[in-house]
Amino acid sequence: MAQSGMLRGPRDVSSENATAYGPAGMIQESGWLLAVFLALWAGVLDWRYRRIPNWLTLPGLLAGIAVNTLANGWAGAKTSLLGAGLGLLLLLPFVVIKALGAGDWKLIGAIGACLGTGRLIEVLIGSVLVAGVMAVGLIIYKGRARQALVNIGHMLRAFLTMHLPGPEVSLDNPDAVKIPFGVAVALTVVLFGVRRVLGGA
Repeated sequence: MAQSGMLRGPRDVSSENATAYGPAGMIQESGWLLAVFLALWAGVLDWRYRRIPNWLTLPGLLAGIAVNTLANGWAGAKTSLLGAGLGLLLLLPFVVIKALGAGDWKLIGAIGACLGTGRLIEVLIGSVLVAGVMAVGLIIYKGRARQALVNIGHMLRAFLTMHLPGPEVSLDNPDAVKIPFGVAVALTVVLFGVRRVLGGA
């Protein structure tokens, strides 16, 4: 009788590897692969030029829908569309008050199309944390801690009173400390991708 704890033979291991890393496995992971590629490219552009162009984000969104449809049919297309819609909806208020660039907004929509809703939320939370660390470092480096606290107060008051914040917290303000959010997204997506490759969920 076979023992439940006995070692697996070479055929068993090679069969699992073929499933995980063969064509079928690659199709299932194509959303993550596309998200990492897209985020890295956007991060480089955002770091270098402080903008993320439409020619990257819009085809990225369509590609995300396509690869998920190819992998899982209508269910994949639905997941992809919901992910894109959720990302665009959650960040739209920040675009309206000019606290976030339109390129960053479209990038999150494309990442949502690649990953779906659940994984997008994880990436968004991670990106906000990474952007926060970057902002604190830049504020300390530039000696702008006092002004940063004043701006936070302006934003909180604006949200509580349901009014738009003043121009001092807008991206149009040349004196504002600006964080390339696309870089934060790129770092987060790559970290999640590496974790996935190493066996994480």
